[in-house]
Amino acid sequence: MDHFYFVRHGETIWNVENKICGATDIALTERGHEQAIEVGRMIKEKNIKADEILTSPLMRAYDTAKHISEVTGIPVRVEQRLIEQNFGIYESTARDGLEFHEAKKHMASRFKTGESMMQLAQRIYNLLDDINKDDKEYILVAHNGIVRIVESYFREMDNEEFSRFGINNCEIRRYEY
Repeated sequence: MDHFYFVRHGETIWNVENKICGATDIALTERGHEQAIEVGRMIKEKNIKADEILTSPLMRAYDTAKHISEVTGIPVRVEQRLIEQNFGIYESTARDGLEFHEAKKHMASRFKTGESMMQLAQRIYNLLDDINKDDKEYILVAHNGIVRIVESYFREMDNEEFSRFGINNCEIRRYEY
């Protein structure tokens, strides 16, 4: 395959409260469910084709993928490597906190009890290499931390740009190999 699509999950209460969700399993808000249904409609209207939706096992991503599947008819499969990064001591803290922003620049740091950016990049880069070898078309449904790594796979970013990168809830991105 020569491309895939990435969709960030719908809104959660911690998104509304400006908290880091990370590996904490937080549900979609009502608005998040509506966003997921709407992105499914957009995918159908834009005639975006895929053989399969690969999703993080966390409920906010899984429920988003399920709504997309219900609208489009594209089957869903959980892909464990798409689980959001465990941000350790930063889980549930302010997303825009200066300390967290700076910590994301330390690629080998595990945030005391979490997963380093290097560990995350290894599993996401391996997944991207695997789907590139496949002849299927995919939509990946996951998290902001995951799309940051995906973006770094396709283009050079300095640490500041990497730390600040993100997309909106239920935003669709196309990536070309």
